[in-house]
Amino acid sequence: MITAQAWAGKHYAVYGLARSGQATVRALLASGARVTAWDEKEEAREALSQEFRWSRAQSRGADGAVDERPSTSLGTSGLDVADFTQADLTPFDALVVSPGVPLNTHPLAARAREAGIEIIGDIELFARARPELPPHKVVGITGTNGKSTTTALVHHILKTAGVPTTMGGNIGLPILGQEPLSAGGVYVLELSSYQIDLTQSLDCDVAVLLNITPDHLDRYESFEAYAASKARLFEMQSSKHIAYFDASNATATAVGEALRRTRGNYRTVGFYRYDDLWSFDENAEISAEIRSRGKEWSCLKGPHNASNALAASNVAFDLGVSQERIDAGLETFRGLPHRSERVRDRDGVLFVNDSKATNAEAAAPALAAYPHIRWIVGGQAKTNDLGDTANHLDHVVHAYTIGEAGPLFARLLRERGVAVTESETLENAVKGAAADSQAGEVVLLSPACASFDQFKDFEARGDAFKALVGAL
Repeated sequence: MITAQAWAGKHYAVYGLARSGQATVRALLASGARVTAWDEKEEAREALSQEFRWSRAQSRGADGAVDERPSTSLGTSGLDVADFTQADLTPFDALVVSPGVPLNTHPLAARAREAGIEIIGDIELFARARPELPPHKVVGITGTNGKSTTTALVHHILKTAGVPTTMGGNIGLPILGQEPLSAGGVYVLELSSYQIDLTQSLDCDVAVLLNITPDHLDRYESFEAYAASKARLFEMQSSKHIAYFDASNATATAVGEALRRTRGNYRTVGFYRYDDLWSFDENAEISAEIRSRGKEWSCLKGPHNASNALAASNVAFDLGVSQERIDAGLETFRGLPHRSERVRDRDGVLFVNDSKATNAEAAAPALAAYPHIRWIVGGQAKTNDLGDTANHLDHVVHAYTIGEAGPLFARLLRERGVAVTESETLENAVKGAAADSQAGEVVLLSPACASFDQFKDFEARGDAFKALVGAL
């Protein structure tokens, strides 16, 4: 795990004990900090308590007595699992919260502000640990859509090129739970707006803003406030570091242009790039290479993935990876689960799991990627319109609506002349689409909705789709 003397001797309140919260507790204790931890879910509290009871049980002395301190492997500072949400917060040095905690509405956040206690997340703790880590670089990637694919692709290209690297943040293992990289390593972080809101000092060597479209507006007072949250990734950077933004996205361009006015000139290579020290004309060659060869990459289909590949390639180039090794990484990338994931080719019909598309803007690229689609759409709607998916309905042979928003999508699609079957459940939709489909068509689960009406999360929805397709 990552530890830091910067945390030693301080008292942290940790709220939220899912994976990142648990990793935060372990890292803080191992660094000599004191931690008071809490989660509203009893099972999460009990899991942490059991872990430390087990650790103390391994620390019995020669007389058989249990050492009530945490084991030395987890640090010698104390851990309390206690409800601090209604207590005086002033004894704490900081409140560390899960990104899932809504800072705009949660009473604990309001109380912390009133008490003058800083509210941070695990990414900020990582930022404060950086001076103690072996020399390294950090890549930060944000945007409404495409973050995970681009993060994984950068990580894959670097790994293929032999660069020590790991990825974390909003993807993979919690960053504090990972082993520090050796000298010359690169930490590649996917960062949601929620994580950026909890971060104050992450100075990324390379920062990428892929796009900004309406999403998560229940957490922000306006779309402009949401965009401003994303823009803070650039604002935390030193002036000599590198920033990219997607020039094809109007809001991202506005963010980038505002930054340009205060920090210098950008050069465009498909993405706009800021660099005070030097510029690479070779980036234009990378752009041309991606446009000419994109169809060869089975796991990077569609214009959205060409954009992701361009961003990842530029980042890798800036980190010293050769064009040849960038090509090798692009060719061997296998994609991510639930993101335009090719599940099965059955009698010439391709089944694609794009369950991660939880809004219309995320679903639109998958619709653009295939010419003849049987579209499974619906769930818990985030908006009352078709959004960007309306621009690709000529690719939809037939739609199969599911979930709470099924009737809404059925009406909207019929108004646009799309044939619709109101399937209600994913099982009915898969069976119906499979029975109706013909060779050369794609059965696409790209719901344009959240999953919580019928599934625990988008992963559970995607796994159910894959199981149903496998059983055909």
